[in-house]
Amino acid sequence: MNDTKIMDVTLRDGSYAIGFQFSEYETERICEGAAEAGLDYIEIGHGVGLDGSSPKNGIALCTDEEYLAAAKRSIPGKKYGMFCIPTYADLESLDKLKEYGASFVRIGSNVTEIDSTEPYIKRAKSLGLEVMANYMKSYAVSPDEFAENVKKSEAYGADAVYIVDSAGSMGRKEIEDYYSAIRRVSSIRAGFHGHNNLGLAVSNSLFAMELGFDVVDASMLGMGRSAGNAATELLVGNLIKSGTDRYDLKKIIECAEKYVRPLWKHSANALDLYCGIAQFHTSYMGYIHKYASKYRVNPLDLILNYSMYDKVSMDEDKLKEIASGMPEDRDCIMTDFGFNDYIGNEQKQ
Repeated sequence: MNDTKIMDVTLRDGSYAIGFQFSEYETERICEGAAEAGLDYIEIGHGVGLDGSSPKNGIALCTDEEYLAAAKRSIPGKKYGMFCIPTYADLESLDKLKEYGASFVRIGSNVTEIDSTEPYIKRAKSLGLEVMANYMKSYAVSPDEFAENVKKSEAYGADAVYIVDSAGSMGRKEIEDYYSAIRRVSSIRAGFHGHNNLGLAVSNSLFAMELGFDVVDASMLGMGRSAGNAATELLVGNLIKSGTDRYDLKKIIECAEKYVRPLWKHSANALDLYCGIAQFHTSYMGYIHKYASKYRVNPLDLILNYSMYDKVSMDEDKLKEIASGMPEDRDCIMTDFGFNDYIGNEQKQ
């Protein structure tokens, strides 16, 4: 566990929780706090990544360049970088990372769409960046299929591959099965990104470290999309308890309480829990709200029923068909569920 590095994603995944409204000032201060605490990687920018700011996905308070400049000012020489989804990012936008002193990029795609990452990984490598391939919704394919994708990413030039528990639905056995599948075909570095829909993000991340993962993700106070991520302070606290002294927990807590606590209002709710059970991505929540309301059906049941059909994409016509065939639940009060907490629509192509 002493060899596993921590990537703090407060400023990237955490941005979902506040409508992508981190300021340059907050970016500087949180970067400084994470770096002073000894965290190994710091990810910044819009939750969707490079070029992600848009009316469709949510308009960020600052531009990619402003976020990168803030990191460069506050933590020069440290490992900071951004996310990149090929659907939204121009290939040439990767050059911004090199220009502003970033050291890594994470290229994210649905686990079923790995081929789209090839030109992005190759360009990032040509720029001298450390490249991590993030397989969003990793659970949507079998471990063996996952391993075949790993071979592709490695051939493209990726330095690491990530198991991404996008719905916070995975347990220890699944994590071990996917990790073992990676190791059967490659010695490439492996990362784990967990969400907390079932309350397992910290324990899963610790288990990943025990298995030998090279990097795990965390965010201060667990701030992130849906039910959030593994909380950096809880992860580090557990590491200290087990004898690790690489990180300064007081610095993490100080930064979290001063700059993150005032912003992080969302707490896990029934929708998050059911997304974890069903392996449903919360960026589709607007569609659930629309059709559960239209047909007066329980949104929790609609999440479960749709996920039996598709765990990766949103087929609006199919969702409508499923909802229209469900029994009415007129006692279900839609306003109780907190649909307005879910921001962004980046997964719907």
